[in-house]
Formats: sequence, C-alpha cells, structure tokens
Amino acid sequence: HSMLPRHVQRLGRDWITHWNGSQILTLNSPVSSCMRWAGHYPPWVSFPLPISADFSANWRFPPFFGPWRQFQNSNWHLDSYTQSCCFHLPTPSMKSEGEEPLTKKRRLSAQDGTSAPEQETNLSNQKEVSCLSVAKNEEKHGSKKGTIKRHWEYFCQRSKTMKIAKNKGCDQSSTGSEATFDFTVMSYNILSQNLLEDNSHLYKHCRQRLLFWTYRFPNILQEIKELDADVLCLQEVQEDHYRTEIKSSLESLGYHCEYKMRTGRKPDGCAICFKTSKFSLISSNPVEFFRRDIPLLDRDNVGLVLLLQPRFHCKANAAICIANTHLLYNPRRGDIKLTQLAMLLAEIASVAPQKDGFFCPIIICGDFNSVPGSPLYRFIKEGKLNYEGLAIGKVSGQEQFPRGQRILSIPIWPKKLGISQNCVYEIKQQQKEENAGEKLEAANPDNTQEIVLASEKLSSKLRHHFKLSSVYSHYFPETGVPEVTTCHSRSAVTVDYIFYSAANDDTAAQPGAEDSFCGGLKLLGRLALLTEKDLWTVNGLPNENNSSDHLPLLAEFRLIER
Repeated sequence: HSMLPRHVQRLGRDWITHWNGSQILTLNSPVSSCMRWAGHYPPWVSFPLPISADFSANWRFPPFFGPWRQFQNSNWHLDSYTQSCCFHLPTPSMKSEGEEPLTKKRRLSAQDGTSAPEQETNLSNQKEVSCLSVAKNEEKHGSKKGTIKRHWEYFCQRSKTMKIAKNKGCDQSSTGSEATFDFTVMSYNILSQNLLEDNSHLYKHCRQRLLFWTYRFPNILQEIKELDADVLCLQEVQEDHYRTEIKSSLESLGYHCEYKMRTGRKPDGCAICFKTSKFSLISSNPVEFFRRDIPLLDRDNVGLVLLLQPRFHCKANAAICIANTHLLYNPRRGDIKLTQLAMLLAEIASVAPQKDGFFCPIIICGDFNSVPGSPLYRFIKEGKLNYEGLAIGKVSGQEQFPRGQRILSIPIWPKKLGISQNCVYEIKQQQKEENAGEKLEAANPDNTQEIVLASEKLSSKLRHHFKLSSVYSHYFPETGVPEVTTCHSRSAVTVDYIFYSAANDDTAAQPGAEDSFCGGLKLLGRLALLTEKDLWTVNGLPNENNSSDHLPLLAEFRLIER
C-alpha cells in the first residue's frame, strides 16, 4: 500500500481498527453509516479498499473518538451493532488473482491495470473472518436481520393504460373469447461453486463460511421453495451437484428436470425444470455453441430449448416454448455473443412453429452478459440490428470504455454454420425464399433480380421473427435508478433477463418485432428487483440469506389463445 496516495494510506491507518481479531469495531455512536458507502467511493479506489494484511500494529483511534480516557469511560457495547456504524475490512487470505482463468485475468488486468500477487491458500483452510452486515432500515427491508424484502408488482390492465400495484387487487380476468392459463417462470443464476472458487476475488466482501456449498445450497433450495415457480430456468448449475442433490431435491418438489452441461472443462450448465402438475414435456432440445470446425465458435457455452404443453384450460394443441442460456462473459467478444444468440434463436425458430404456421408463445431466460440498451439487448427486443461499423467491444455494453475496437466482420459467422442473417437454419430459410421467390416472380418477373441483389447488400443486418418484450423495465420509474440483477465486489449491474412474446393487448409490453404469434403471453406481475444501494445494506451478494451473486427473476404470465 506504500504506492497509494497519502490520503488513502491514512484511511487504512487512521480509520481502521482491529479489535480482538474480529476485524470489526462497532460503536454506539452517532455515526450514521458504514465506512464503506455503497456506490459512492471515489474513482481512484479499487473496491474494496486495499489494506495491508499487517495493519494491526499501526492502528490508532480516529480523531472523532476523542481522548482515550473519554472513550474508555463511554457507554459502548458490541451487541448494539444494528443501530451503529460498522467498519468492514476485506480479508487478504482469499485465493490469488494470479490463479484465475485466463478470461478473468484479462478482465482484471484492464480494470485495475495491475494486481498485486497474494499468497495462494485453499478456500477450505481459510480462517473465517467475522463481519457484520446491517440493514439500515429493517422495517422497510424486512423483519429478518440481513434481508431485504422484495415485493410483487402487479400489472392492472384498464383501458389502454398500465398501472403497477403492490397488491393483486385489480381485475385481471380475461374476456369470454379467450382461454387462459396462468403460470410463473423464474430465471436464476445460482453461482457454480467451481466458478466461485476460481474467481474468489469477486467475493472478498463475504464472510467465508457463507461461500461454502454446504451453506449455500440449503439457502438456494429454500429460495426456490418459497418463490414456488412453475418453471425454473437455472444457470451455472454444477454437474456433480446437479447429479447428487439438485435434481433429486427439485424432483421431490414436483419438478421434472432437463439439463445441458457445458462442453468444455468447466463443469456447469443450464437446467430447465417444470412442475409436472402444470406442464408435460413435448420435446427437449439442447444447443451447443462450440463448433470444432469454426474458429469463431471456440467457447463452451450452451443453451436449452423446451417445448411444453399446459395441462389445464387450454386447447389440446397448445404449447409454450421455454429457452434458457448463459452467453459468453468476455466483454471484448461481441462477435461470439451475437453468434451464440443467433444459434439459440435459430433453434427456437425450429421448435416453436405450430401447424397453423404461427409461432407458439416464447419465453427466453438467461444470463446474457449484456446490459440494457446495448446493441445485443436491442437486437433481442427490436428484432433487428445493423452491425455495420460496430466494434466488437460495444456489442454487450459491459465496459464503459470498451477495449475491443475491432469492427465486426460482414457476415459475422461463416456460411458453413448453416444459420442465415434472419437467425433461422439455412434449409428452412432457403425453402422460405424459394416459395417467396416463386410468388414474386409470378407477380412481377422484371424486379425479381433487383430485389435479390438488394438483399445481398443488406447482409450486415441481423433479424429475427419474434415479438419479444422484457419482463423488467431496468430502471425504477420514480427515481431513474438502475435495477440490479447481480452484485459482487467488482460490479453491480443487470445482465439477467426474462424475454417473452407479448400478446397484442399486453399493455405491459414494449414495442417489438413483427407479430407472427398465435395469441401470446400477458404479463400479470413480477417480483421487484433492487438497487445497488439496497443490496449493499445487506453486504452485497452472496450474503447470509441470498447465496448467489445473482438475484432470482420471477414473473407471472397468462397464456392467451384466440
């Protein structure tokens, strides 16, 4: 820390105390907040503040404590921490950043410039560091210490306006001409234990006993039980944990589970689980994004697409397509992200068509490693993207100052992938074009060649044929503060989404692509997200009660068939 600015060194020397090895001192004092303010630290600080592992010999009380005698006689006690300030110290004993996977090394080197090597230790042998997380307003955030209460937001459909209510007190009944089926869907990145241990620098703010799988899994399972979704889309599901306990635990709750493991060395994958009392399985379609013969597709991410049939109140041929994925993290490889997304959309386009030629309603869940408003996000929502001149580092919007400056090639992926710029498999695209060409030639034979040439010139335009809306609006309407779906030591941002094909009269939906659906989905409600400030009142994620670094997303839908 000798290279830090002098005022930062004084922070570590003057404002940090060491009391009985607990690394926390809490005082019954008028200080109103924690020494580490959530989201309000200066740009030159690497968060959490770097502190020497051997600072205990140099500490002294901060000036505001007054003379030692006065402090010694003051009325203070440790058990009053819920009304006092807390000094939170990062533990220096976490696993070295030098031992991280290559992709994470690249990420850190650009964010921090350099990273000081730390002594490598095994996670299971580390000393537990005592730290306290205090909710500033327990009455507001929930009655249980260290928890934040998330409320349901219900959408009331009246005339052509949308109203958000915290109580399900509005009329959500459908007209007599519609057959309805209500169900809930959760998307949840549960944080693979293997990835947690490989990237322990992201969890320096956590008490280490909270990071063990034996502590985390019961919490995650309890969360799933309490939210009681009809469909679960889970990411970062570690294969050995899935095989030994996750699958059997979910089956005991009435779920049928489908799982797709990543194709490389990382032993996690995606799972879709649905309640057999609500749905039956029509088909399960895994998607592998790795292609040995295509250098661009050298990453082991996967997706999973299920076609489900509702059991009640619907026509015999009713179906819902549920997709789940976890796209590549690397902020500088937007070309890979877009190609992976196109492969998922192509699989959905092959699974979702019905006999009448329309798509069945579609829900796409996952961790897309892209932020709201980014080109990749807009492509999903708007159904089109002109990527000509777009730098690969700007595709996902993860970095404020992107380092990937190479421009996307046209086309992004080679023809031998077998997926068109409309994100459908080439065979089906060719059949469509042949049928359209025959009709066009019969109607106007002179202009056919001009239209074909025009389509070739527009090869930098990606399209898909789904009308998709996002369940969440990504900003709180009253304040404009961003919603957050993941929060750890390095960032707090939205990367997780639930997209759905909205019915024409769904006033909660945002404008999307062309309407090629028979009926659709109406968003009835959603479990509200939180701000970064909210999450740091319970010491970020994971914490004592929330055992992933992501929040679960949860929405209630109504299936509408005309």
